[in-house]
Amino acid sequence: MNKGQVKGLAKETEGKVKQATGKIVDNKTLEAKGEVQKNVGKIQKSLGDIKADLKAGQ
Repeated sequence: MNKGQVKGLAKETEGKVKQATGKIVDNKTLEAKGEVQKNVGKIQKSLGDIKADLKAGQ
């Protein structure tokens, strides 16, 4: 795993926690922020995956 993959996975996990917390405390803003952060983390992880694939292909 490269740094992008690790950072993306961490951000995705943090977003999931925020989203779940927002649902539990009925805070729609926190829930939405968690959803956005989760998706940003997924994208960042995917970019890290692509970078790793490109590096492996050299």
